[in-house]
Amino acid sequence: MSLLVVTGTDTGVGKTVVTAAVAAAARDTGRRVAVLKPAQTGVAADEPGDAAEVARLVPGVSTAELVRYPDPLAPATAAARCGARCVRAEEVADAAVRLTADHDLVVVEGAGGLLVRLNAEGETLADAAVLLSAPVLVVARPDLGTLNATALTGEALRARGLGPVGVVVGSWPREPDLAQRCNLADLPTMGAGPLLGAVPEGSGGLDGPAFAETARAALAPDLGGTWDAAAFAARHPA
Repeated sequence: MSLLVVTGTDTGVGKTVVTAAVAAAARDTGRRVAVLKPAQTGVAADEPGDAAEVARLVPGVSTAELVRYPDPLAPATAAARCGARCVRAEEVADAAVRLTADHDLVVVEGAGGLLVRLNAEGETLADAAVLLSAPVLVVARPDLGTLNATALTGEALRARGLGPVGVVVGSWPREPDLAQRCNLADLPTMGAGPLLGAVPEGSGGLDGPAFAETARAALAPDLGGTWDAAAFAARHPA
């Protein structure tokens, strides 16, 4: 796999930390990794965004960002408010392909959920994934309501001929409640692929070496880690 698109069921679900975890696991095997953030919202020009956070967590990873807007809104809305240009799906795909020339894995991290609009024409991250024919990893919440959001995301992907490779829980709590424990069994049945990991909450606060160790333990072998879904569920019985 040389290209991977990471989307979320919503905003604030842990996409950046999961993106960094995938990058860290790949770097751990000696692969050259780039992370592309097509549209960064909610940060000023001189503030660190998601790409900078990935670079902090994963030393040695390459990062790229195409557009940035100060308001924490959907990219199309944020661009309109500040009079800036919008990013196009074709531009995202072209940038990702260029990065594959010098990297073994390029991870494209979206903004918000899958169908958040990138521009006034209504293009989304899904359109870029279609152009790239890239597999899509879905990052989900662990709590109540995540099953419906995951099912809708998986349905939207399949309707576009995209293959969801699986689901990763973006922030697994230290003390999961009943709904969260039950969701471990239910998430893989929602049509977005198997459960491929659960990143512990607070992982984004770690330093590089500690984060790399956490990433390996939090991701399934399909994503370069050692995480086992059955063993994890057994430790958190419903």
